[in-house]
Amino acid sequence: MNVYGFGPGATLWRRVVALLVLAVVAPLSWGQNAIEAVSSSMQSGVEVVRIDLTKALDVAPPGFSIQAPARITFDFPGVSNAMGRTTVDANQGNIKSISVLQSGARTRVVLNLKQSSTYHVELQGKSLLVILDAAPASAATSPMPAVFAQSHNREVAPLKDLDFRRGADGTGRIVVSLPNDEVGVDIRQQGQTLVVEFMKSSLPEGLRRRMDVSDFGTPVKTISATQVGDRVRVVIEPSGQWEHSAYQSDNQFVVEVKEVKVDPKKLTPGVGYNGQKLSLNFQNIEVRSLLQVIADFTNFNIVTSDSVNGAVTLRLQDVPWDQALDIILQAKGLGLRKNGNVIWVAPKEEIAAKEKLDLEAMVAVQNLEPLRTQAFQINYAKAADIATQLTAAGGGGGGSSSSSSVSSARILSSRGSVIAEPRTNQLFVTDIPSKLEQVQQLLIKLDIAVRQVMIEARIVTAADNWGKSLGVRLGGGSGNGTQVGSTGTGAPIGAAFGPTFTSGTAGLTNGTYVNLPSTGISALSLTNPGTFAVSIFGQASDPFLQLEISALEADQKGKVISSPRVVTADQTKALIEQGTEVPYPVATSSGATTLAFRKANLKLEVTPQITPEGAILMSVDVTNDQIGAPTSNGLLITTRHIQTQVLVENGGTVVIGGIFTDSSENDDEKIPLLGDLPVLGWLFKTTTQTRQKSEMLVFITPKVLTDKSTVR
Repeated sequence: MNVYGFGPGATLWRRVVALLVLAVVAPLSWGQNAIEAVSSSMQSGVEVVRIDLTKALDVAPPGFSIQAPARITFDFPGVSNAMGRTTVDANQGNIKSISVLQSGARTRVVLNLKQSSTYHVELQGKSLLVILDAAPASAATSPMPAVFAQSHNREVAPLKDLDFRRGADGTGRIVVSLPNDEVGVDIRQQGQTLVVEFMKSSLPEGLRRRMDVSDFGTPVKTISATQVGDRVRVVIEPSGQWEHSAYQSDNQFVVEVKEVKVDPKKLTPGVGYNGQKLSLNFQNIEVRSLLQVIADFTNFNIVTSDSVNGAVTLRLQDVPWDQALDIILQAKGLGLRKNGNVIWVAPKEEIAAKEKLDLEAMVAVQNLEPLRTQAFQINYAKAADIATQLTAAGGGGGGSSSSSSVSSARILSSRGSVIAEPRTNQLFVTDIPSKLEQVQQLLIKLDIAVRQVMIEARIVTAADNWGKSLGVRLGGGSGNGTQVGSTGTGAPIGAAFGPTFTSGTAGLTNGTYVNLPSTGISALSLTNPGTFAVSIFGQASDPFLQLEISALEADQKGKVISSPRVVTADQTKALIEQGTEVPYPVATSSGATTLAFRKANLKLEVTPQITPEGAILMSVDVTNDQIGAPTSNGLLITTRHIQTQVLVENGGTVVIGGIFTDSSENDDEKIPLLGDLPVLGWLFKTTTQTRQKSEMLVFITPKVLTDKSTVR
């Protein structure tokens, strides 16, 4: 039966379908270059990798190398993989394998090396030859520098940029922007520094500098860029134990430096299991014999305890040898201790008992070891404070501790003692030599100069007040010929009852019809308005009608800037204040009255903390109190207070708070009905209008002081 469901002509149908596919695909592939074969060989003691293509290349493809792991990579744009496989096992000389990977219209060829090596490329017809340079005799102890892209007869071009960044895992990344992807790069390690040279390149003046990047928390401390002939040399200075890797992507060259955390108890470096893979297939094999097999594979020296016995059956395929060893030990309840390249294997109980005996012997030796006394000069801290830390809560005398918890917290041994001499700020420590060494290493970290911070606050208070008040008093005379409140007399005009006008500041006491004068603007503390009076006289200088208009208009503007400034050490509270103490009466329990005082002052209280990134975290308390108007119980105090915590960059300024008020008030006092008359209504009412605006802003500016910084 035909499994595909076709009839007797199924073979013919498959041929027709295949021809149709070829008819569609073949024209697409005829015009594209492809890699046909990849091989490696030794020629005159030099390793040569030959990459055969269907068409000759115009220029050599761009390539780059990586030191960890050691690889050389070439990208072939517009080239496909026609080999039918992706891996070529070379396993000769320095080459372990060759990978040919196609992604879209690009194919990448990766040479997996045993150790990093320099290389150069040659075009030979339809083939590309990658020639690995022979390693010198010292290659086993000093890795060869990596050479990235190669290009000959190229003009000198300037670098575009040199930058440093911190990776997410704490790595230091030096990023160099190249003018093109043909710049040759030589990277090598010299002692404790890493030197990167860019061939046929120049360094702009703005990039010729030395960068201190120690504050980023990476292994990289400084980066120096200089011009050496027709090369640009970048010197990277890391600290501690580190490793580096470098790669190039188009016009960007990146060097990564990361910290190497070495665990002396781990069999292989790195995270997890990283040993070379092996396969084990045994039936009922003795554990001692299996350990011998692993020792022969890893070249480790394995010492097996006499109590190790038993057999095990296992089948492991392509498992890291350190993982295989861990599986065997876990299955038989065994443990190991590593010392250099020697591994001791024994039951876990035996190892624990031996370590306990070693610790007891160490304690016994410490109790018998002679004591020494050493003096330590303290420069920045207080000797008494450090003595308290060394003895855990101040137990500075010798002898054994009464509490095991206190004894474990002590830096000194149970026989150790410390004396703090405050006059010379010295510590005199008596203990065994090993503890004295620990004290010395601890003082190196504790006795350091504390960085200082200058904090400046600006309190800006602005006020804009406006007010207007208008009132009238209307009255008449009593007919007795008395003129009241007039500053002058007027001559009668016309008939006997003709009117006479006189101006003055009359009190209008002969008779008052309307008494609605302006009393000032109480909100602005203004109580003395101006007045204008007019009198109309009849016969015999007797006032017939008197009118007094009182008015007041005020415009008040003011601004006060207070700027307290203080310098303090990191994580140390600072306080600065200036002002007046105001007395006020206080009744006591006996009935007597005493005076107490309250401060009305300008105060800045701050506690700064410098973060590892260089910013400043501050707990701020700012007060700006002022004495106000007097009352029957004492003086009023206008209070302005803000308390907060804020994070500010070094030298930056931030507004930590502000208050804005805007109040307006319109007051009318009038005689009903008459005060609502058009125009004439102003004679029967008093109008007061006020508007008050005030604003307060508090600025804070912290700055970390350097050795040359001064407070001005």
